Amino acid sequence: MAKQISGFTFIKNGLTLGYPILESVQSIDPLCDEVVINVGYDDPNLVKDDGTYDFLRDNLQGDKYIFTKSHWDPEVTSKGLILSEQTNIALEKCSGKYCQYIQGDEALHEKDFAAIEQGVRDMDKNETLDGLVFKYLHFYGNVDAILYTQRIYRREVRLIRNGRGIHSHLDAQGFKTQDGSKPKCKQIDATVHHYGWARKEQVMARKVKAMDKLYHGKDFEKQQEFEYKRMWGIKRFLATHPEVMSKWIEQHRNEINIHELPLDFKVKDLRRVLADFVENCTGHRIGEYKNFKLIE
Repeated sequence: MAKQISGFTFIKNGLTLGYPILESVQSIDPLCDEVVINVGYDDPNLVKDDGTYDFLRDNLQGDKYIFTKSHWDPEVTSKGLILSEQTNIALEKCSGKYCQYIQGDEALHEKDFAAIEQGVRDMDKNETLDGLVFKYLHFYGNVDAILYTQRIYRREVRLIRNGRGIHSHLDAQGFKTQDGSKPKCKQIDATVHHYGWARKEQVMARKVKAMDKLYHGKDFEKQQEFEYKRMWGIKRFLATHPEVMSKWIEQHRNEINIHELPLDFKVKDLRRVLADFVENCTGHRIGEYKNFKLIE
C-alpha cells in the first residue's frame, strides 16, 4: 500500500542544546506511515555528534523510522540557510503523498489529529492545495507562558503535498514551490506548540550562541549573555500541553517565573501595542508576512 503521510525532521546536537526532538517525533508519529529523521554532524566523516543519533535510534525502533546522517558545512553561515538545506535532505527521502514537517523544538497536540486528518482529506478533494497552515503557540521563559505579539509569527505551513517540488527555503520557517512562488494552502484548526524559548536559561544561552553562528558566521560572538526578560506580549498559558511533552517539561522546567520579572518596555514597543490592539479587535495582523497563499 502506498504511504499516505511521511513525517520529516532534522536535528543537530539535540541533547546538548536541550531539544525535545524525541517528543517532537513522537507527537507526529500517529499521523505518519513513516518518519524521516536527519541527524547533523560537525565533520564530513559523520563521527562528531553529541549522542543525539544513538539516543534517537535507541528510542525510535522499527522500519517506520528512516534515519540519515549529514554534515553541517561550517561555511554555510548566512541567513540560517543551513536549516533549509538540512530540512530538504530529510524531505527528499519522504515517499508519502503528503509530508508532515516538525522541527526539533515543536510538538503537535493529540487533540488536533482529527483536524489535521480532515485537512488531508480536503487536500485529496482539492488538487490545487499545496499544503496546510497550522497556528502557533510560542512558549517563552517557561512552559506556563507564551509570547503572542506582532513580532512573532502566528501561523506557518507544516504539511505539504509531495511530488510537486515544494521545498524548504531560507531558515526553514516556510516553504516555496518549484518556481519560487508561495504554496497554496488551507488554514486548519491545529496548533504547533513551539518550545524553542522555554529551556532553562543556561541551556538557552548555548542554543542562542549556536543559532547566532548559523546566521552571522562561525566566528560571531554576542557581547551580552542571554537572559530572559518579561517583554510586551507575554501571556499566561492555561491550557494543556501535548501528552508526549510531559516528561520533557518536568526535566527541563525553568525555575524563573517570567510573569514576576519587571517589564522590559521600550518606546519602539508602542507600535507593537497598537498593532496587537488592532489584531485583538479585528483578527487582522498589520503587516503580517505569510510564506503561503491562503485559498478555500
